[in-house]
Amino acid sequence: MASYERFAQVYDALMTDIPYDEYVEWIKAYAPQAKYPTLLDIGCGTGVLAALLDEAGYQVSGIDLSEEMLMVASARFAAANKSIPLISMSMEQLEGFHELDIAIIPIDSINYLREEQAVIETLQRIYDSLRQGGQLFFDVHSLYKMDEIFLESPFTYDDGEITYVWHTEQGKEPHSIYHYMTFFAEATEGLYERFDEEHYQRTFAPEKYEAWLYAIGFSEVHITADWSTEQPEEESERIFIRAIK
Repeated sequence: MASYERFAQVYDALMTDIPYDEYVEWIKAYAPQAKYPTLLDIGCGTGVLAALLDEAGYQVSGIDLSEEMLMVASARFAAANKSIPLISMSMEQLEGFHELDIAIIPIDSINYLREEQAVIETLQRIYDSLRQGGQLFFDVHSLYKMDEIFLESPFTYDDGEITYVWHTEQGKEPHSIYHYMTFFAEATEGLYERFDEEHYQRTFAPEKYEAWLYAIGFSEVHITADWSTEQPEEESERIFIRAIK
């Protein structure tokens, strides 16, 4: 289990390749914000996407298991004079939300759940939290990315302030990966502090997610890939799933 204690401090720098604006546009395309709909950001991390959705006209709340991530998000919102409620909560224990218009699990957050039952429990709790007609948006790593691309490590990054070396190893379950990351973050001018992170992710075939969603009771499930409206292909890397209650 990743602690995120130091990882939260470098997370934003490492996510610069994520087109958050496109995520907002995906949601806006299918869930117009004319009536200021309620939106729960599940696994909200440091709050980058939540802030953008707030600016787009959604009534946003966020949950995340990591209190360190939520501290960074809270500071971000305070600096922008935003009032976005944040709660420390694991997604598979989601409770206390009712009649939501929209729920999102962005940037492969659901891939941190190792067991099938935990994924199903999370999707069920989201279903129970949505209003009739409410929508769930989430994305996952593809089987191809998990089984092939991630195994092409080591990966490296260096922007002068943060350096990391990222090794991967095939996990115990099918379509799973251990991520081993060593970071060197500038503490004072010319001096760097080392810290290490270990993460574990697992994904499933799009057909499995689809079957689970329908079994739970969602009336429609739409699956696309790689920030497009196209259907997944063999070498698609990120799978996008939208489900309607």
